[in-house]
Amino acid sequence: MPVFKTPFNGYSVRFSPFYESRLAVATAQNFGILGNGRVHVIDLSPNAPVINELIGYDTADGVYDVAWSESHDSVLVAAVADGSIKVYDTALPPHSNPLRSLKEHAREVHGLDYNPTRRDSFLSASWDDSVKLWTLDRPASLRTFREHAYCVYSVAWNPKHADVFASASGDCTVRIWDVREPGSTMIIPGHEHEILSCDWNKYDECLIASASVDKSIKIWDVRNYRVPVSVLNGHGYAVRKIKFSPHRRNLIVSCSYDMTVCLWDFMIEDALVGRYDHHTEFAVGVDLSVLVDGLMASTGWDELVYVWQQGMDPRAA
Repeated sequence: MPVFKTPFNGYSVRFSPFYESRLAVATAQNFGILGNGRVHVIDLSPNAPVINELIGYDTADGVYDVAWSESHDSVLVAAVADGSIKVYDTALPPHSNPLRSLKEHAREVHGLDYNPTRRDSFLSASWDDSVKLWTLDRPASLRTFREHAYCVYSVAWNPKHADVFASASGDCTVRIWDVREPGSTMIIPGHEHEILSCDWNKYDECLIASASVDKSIKIWDVRNYRVPVSVLNGHGYAVRKIKFSPHRRNLIVSCSYDMTVCLWDFMIEDALVGRYDHHTEFAVGVDLSVLVDGLMASTGWDELVYVWQQGMDPRAA
């Protein structure tokens, strides 16, 4: 299956919601500690297992996450280590990019999520302990959400309710928010250690997953979150990112500092249904295609992006 080599360490990979062969990759130099970054927009070749770079955008600081616009097929946003969010339009010439730089966060921006139902707004999660709500037509954020006591690593819109989102933080909680309410509507004290990622189930709007430094993934029902629906153990180190399948209700993918990508069915006893050990450094980015059932992508600190079909070997040519 195709592999793409990045000059810097991979941090995040996202499939386009418009083009089944297109992805965006966020990368950072020197493991994101200090140095430049680059956003790659890449395309799978239809004939051969080859990935071509369509365009690349260089940044003065590392890029930790990317998110595609849900309303404009050529627009994407990037989370940058200097606290800014860069907006790019691949339909415009390179010298016209970035379209703008949104700078309000006081520390690194670590996570982004575009609203999949309303499609006009996106969220940013930052190490300044806050989440911000943005639209592309305004230079300033619409709102800032401050309740977390430590870095916010991940944000995720609910797939059914356009005003509801979740945030995952190093303060060991997941918080549920409604943008119409003044504060969070729910606090899930999910883990004993930092929570690095969260995602909503795409078929049941009451189910949310959290992934932690404690090596576990937990599935919660927000109607009764005292006890998790399921606890997924199998990673050897911190679980960095999780993503529910857009095609199968019970399937979730994860990647970890143990260098593996794992596939889980959280409704069966032997929940671990697939393990991929193709990365040779921390696996930190993973995604599942909305347009092609079973198509997966991952990236890591080994400077590689893999795209493969579920059940196949990512390294197979």
